[in-house]
Amino acid sequence: MSGDDWTAVHIIGADRPAPLVVACEHGSRHIPKDLGNLGLDPAALASHAVWDIGAAHVARALGETMQAPVVEGGISRLVYDCNRPPSAPDAIPAKSEVFDIPGNRDLGEAARDERFRRVHEPYHAALAETCRQQEARSGGPVVLITVHSFTPVYLGQQREVEIGFLHDATPTLARAALGAERARGIWRAALNSPYSAADGVTHTLARHAEAEGRDSVMIEIRNDLIADDEAGARMAAHLAETLRAALAPGARQGAAE
Repeated sequence: MSGDDWTAVHIIGADRPAPLVVACEHGSRHIPKDLGNLGLDPAALASHAVWDIGAAHVARALGETMQAPVVEGGISRLVYDCNRPPSAPDAIPAKSEVFDIPGNRDLGEAARDERFRRVHEPYHAALAETCRQQEARSGGPVVLITVHSFTPVYLGQQREVEIGFLHDATPTLARAALGAERARGIWRAALNSPYSAADGVTHTLARHAEAEGRDSVMIEIRNDLIADDEAGARMAAHLAETLRAALAPGARQGAAE
């Protein structure tokens, strides 16, 4: 494991002034060469199992629109899932939906620890430092927004929801965003769908928002809505308006009641 092939994190717009940070843990499909594509065939390598399709483009466009830095993962979640705690079995999954991951089977403790050190630790160190820098710049707590995408069909089941707003222990911003989204009446939106904290998907929120007293929301977008860059840019512009409404004075107070 060596060289730039293992770059775990990219920071875009580090000098932007907004009291917000956008994170995209699953934005990359990159698998370092020395892992041999984890033994995956071309169909698996092109699938949502490897990355959150379209999420990085949405995150980058959202950060630019809202003038917030973006902390983007640089390595596929199949190598190490930065949105899982080290104790989670699916931090290095041996199977993802219908796809077996041969290169993740029967890993020894040393190999798992090495991936943790090369992927998880630098990503979260960069995210923590970016949040601290934004707070120093703005003089108060930042808001953490994480961007993900999900497949329209999972294990043979069609998913009707188009945008989900998820939360960890504190639901305030997710509820405010859902209210703002539903008021616009454009996409089918839901709270804690297609996943929730009970599924173990809020590690980043728990670590960088809940533990630090910051508001946060995890946004899940159905990936057929952001299948190309143009669609991703439109979605980012749409979400920026929804988030501005949710972050407006009084919006979160009402959502907390």
